[in-house]
Amino acid sequence: MLNDALATALSAILNREKIGRKECVIRPSSKTIKAVLEIMNKNNYIGSFDEVITQKGNFLKVNLLGNINKCGSIKPRYSVKKDRYELFEKRYLPAKDFGIIFVSTSKGIMTHVEARKKGIGGKLIAYCY
Repeated sequence: MLNDALATALSAILNREKIGRKECVIRPSSKTIKAVLEIMNKNNYIGSFDEVITQKGNFLKVNLLGNINKCGSIKPRYSVKKDRYELFEKRYLPAKDFGIIFVSTSKGIMTHVEARKKGIGGKLIAYCY
């Protein structure tokens, strides 16, 4: 049984990156996973991805570029206020301005940098560098 689909997807991507594969299949797909993958694509951590629809369920095919050093899900999902992002940057990212933290806000899923610029808080869901 699958408890956290996002954590499973990110660990599958990281494992495929470490062994040098160029493609990864993520099963099952969800809106949250697609939103995180779109942000990772925008920041050049992964290549393009497409959703394949089958009778057994949908899955995602992700093209890997080899740019990910580490990525993972943040458990528990910490709530963060608009002026408290630095605390979690120090905890989850290796250096300042290196990597991204994914934040689920009322305006959708975005990076911690975008959330800080817009002045909104939210819940931390994942990180990548």
